[in-house]
Amino acid sequence: MKRLIVLAAAALMAFPAMAQMQEAYPSYIQVNGRAEKEITPDEFYLQVVINERDSKGRISVESQQRDMIAALRKLGVDVEKQLKVANLSSEFFKKNTSVATAKYQLQLGSAAEVAKVWQALDALGISNVSILKVSHSKLEAYKQEVRLAAMRNARQSACEMAEAIGQSIGKCFYIYDSNNNVMPTYYDNMIVMRSAKAFGAAAGEAASADEPLDFKTIRLEYGVQAKFVLE
Repeated sequence: MKRLIVLAAAALMAFPAMAQMQEAYPSYIQVNGRAEKEITPDEFYLQVVINERDSKGRISVESQQRDMIAALRKLGVDVEKQLKVANLSSEFFKKNTSVATAKYQLQLGSAAEVAKVWQALDALGISNVSILKVSHSKLEAYKQEVRLAAMRNARQSACEMAEAIGQSIGKCFYIYDSNNNVMPTYYDNMIVMRSAKAFGAAAGEAASADEPLDFKTIRLEYGVQAKFVLE
């Protein structure tokens, strides 16, 4: 009951504000603006897990780590900046055997680089590699660009509608920014891995391919609602 009373009071308070707005701008037009953009990612975050169990205990985590770092450096990866240790742990099994596990996060700059790194790690027996996420180094700037484009789209729509009835628009007195932000992008790691292996097998024939893996683009979509005075 108290909640209903509060809601009723809020509604009553809103009516005067709406009435004042209509009195101040008795003739206005309300429109929705929309804009979207798809961008190709240039930041790829991989998770690499090294486990002695994968080699049946024959190769230590430390040895695999040294081999991994050497392979990455050979490919031109700046290990100090692009490779981070995410976790170190040990697992205990029924026979009291301790198996060390190391987890890393690796940041790469292109789909071609992802394919080459995946091939190099797979050749070392490090196959537990997955994609955490993709992004873009200028993502925030692109988000602002699309957001403003949505507002310009709203103004253009208002102009066209007003022109259709022989009028024009004046100042904008209301903007509601209802954006959907960045649409999430998911990957089937097995498909990407198969693509990487296929690229590695045909590297000699397709060396000119800059983006051998089929990564999804990052989709930005924004919407705004605006009200303009009709003149």
